[in-house]
Amino acid sequence: METAENFSRARCYACAITLTTIVFWRTSPISIAVICNLCAGDGVADIAGRRFGHVKLPHNPEKSYAGSIAMFLAGFIASVLFMCYFNIFGFVEKSWTMVAAFGVISLAAAVVESLPISTRLDDNLTVSVASVLVGALVFYSIGARNLCCMSSEVRRSIPATVGMVFAGSS
Repeated sequence: METAENFSRARCYACAITLTTIVFWRTSPISIAVICNLCAGDGVADIAGRRFGHVKLPHNPEKSYAGSIAMFLAGFIASVLFMCYFNIFGFVEKSWTMVAAFGVISLAAAVVESLPISTRLDDNLTVSVASVLVGALVFYSIGARNLCCMSSEVRRSIPATVGMVFAGSS
């Protein structure tokens, strides 16, 4: 059972990263928020929670304060660093408003990850969905550009890519 559950979690993780890459990659700050909160935030939360997570959260005894704080900090710091990196190439604007937006999104992702629903479902799914929804709301409200990088050229290539994937599996 444990192996099947881990396989399911890995599929959810891979799907979240793949969909984020297809829909938001490079020019959208939403991609930065999703990938950094999922990869850096959730990854560091697991490590910190196992190592230092002796004090559990009152609303979810399977999660700890240490893990939640680590998730917020790792997701936030990674997001800011990737914002700076993508800014070098002109894909994303760099500003203190964007830094604050990444902070809000990382906080929301950490809160959602701490909820019991994230234990019952899959936190790879809940963290990704929360980052997309809160990211879209926050970045739209601050007037960020390029929230979805899917140009008409990319939108036209998606059915062809899906067709190639399914053609190879038959």
